[in-house]
Amino acid sequence: GDIVLVAKPVTLTEGDRVTLTTDVPVATDGTSKPEKLLYAVSLPPVHGQIEHINYPSVPISSYRQLDVVAQKVSYVHDNSHGDGKESL
Repeated sequence: GDIVLVAKPVTLTEGDRVTLTTDVPVATDGTSKPEKLLYAVSLPPVHGQIEHINYPSVPISSYRQLDVVAQKVSYVHDNSHGDGKESL
């Protein structure tokens, strides 16, 4: 099975938060159960973190497609490095 990932860029400034939806990252792997796909954050964002909405301020290293569909995953931009802007 090939895996296809489609992502649209989002530009944020310090303090901004964006909830990941199937409009931002959506993946398919050719099976009939895309909700079971697991995303692994192999390279964390430089200027912020990915969080589960039930655990704010706690970075996560993986989440499921089902979490994205339920809008339970967000990216928070904290301007920890650089010019204050980051594209996700």
